[in-house]
Amino acid sequence: MRIAFVDEGPDLVAGLVRALDDYGLDWEVVAVRGAEAPAGGEAPDVLVSGLPTDAEARAALIDLRERHPDAVRVLLLEPGQEAGALGQLDGAHRVLQKPLDADELINTVEGIVDLRDLLDSEELKRYVGRVDAVPAAPRMYFQLARLIRDPEIGLTRIADELSQDPALVARVLRLCNSAYFSAGREITDVRSAVARLGLQTVHQVVLASETFGHAEGLSVIEREFMQDRALRISRLAAKVLPGSSAEQASTAGLLVEVGRLLPPPQDGSLIPDYAQAGAYLLGLWGLPMPIVEAVAFHRQPRRMHGTGFWITGALHVAAGLVMGDPLDEAYLHSVGMLGKVPQWQALMEQDLARAA
Repeated sequence: MRIAFVDEGPDLVAGLVRALDDYGLDWEVVAVRGAEAPAGGEAPDVLVSGLPTDAEARAALIDLRERHPDAVRVLLLEPGQEAGALGQLDGAHRVLQKPLDADELINTVEGIVDLRDLLDSEELKRYVGRVDAVPAAPRMYFQLARLIRDPEIGLTRIADELSQDPALVARVLRLCNSAYFSAGREITDVRSAVARLGLQTVHQVVLASETFGHAEGLSVIEREFMQDRALRISRLAAKVLPGSSAEQASTAGLLVEVGRLLPPPQDGSLIPDYAQAGAYLLGLWGLPMPIVEAVAFHRQPRRMHGTGFWITGALHVAAGLVMGDPLDEAYLHSVGMLGKVPQWQALMEQDLARAA
């Protein structure tokens, strides 16, 4: 693994080298100035850079990225830099905060290694690397995840955080008042949405809104159609796999078609399988590996050897039933779930009736 730091200070590089030694990792860390090639001539696996300070630095970084399209692009931001980084976020696969936590970067890179082992396709890596505007990771979704994990955080703080993005609030309220979530009385403010629906449901609504709210190249009608279908798959997946894994199954359902949001590369090359491309993107965003794997293999669940039914199986069933695709009956029989198909079909039909 070769990590190249672009225009970052020697202390940052030295600190990461020490952390790698502590972990016993033999990764190589190099420093790069401007658009120069990394020392040693080998292509970097990861490019880590701060926010360019001027047009020359921005052009040099773009040139470096174009010469290494397969490299994962990590953007480091100082506190308060997010507003000024909007033009750079589309070019980054992951965004980390300064001061850089070596453990966080190591976990980020290891997650990418795991994902590439799973999706070891040179064609897929080149495709995602050549896409000019990679869909941005759902920032508010991850921010809420951090807040929800803190037992000291109450509903008011959650509502205040959401209220920082009026456009997102409008989309969230619209979803909350849809047939999927409405309990009869219209919800007019974020705090009421959180109080009535609960943190986890609002968290999922935010994910759906952020994922589909800015889909490039799609009309409003197309975005709403995909969002509606994602919500139906999400709800059914959580019912197919109830219990402690329901939330991850629900999240996987919301993101199962995220690969369709990737625009075609400008060089005209073919788009690979949307499930594989979407899983690769989710891995870059930092979603848990079970979700990434489920999205990658939901249409071919037998490729997940030794994992039984779990999230991949639930997503296979939910996506297949909602989208009208045939289920892999041999797989379902092998994991002892084939007899439950009529029950799952009934659940889907109940959901459709509710939304009508």
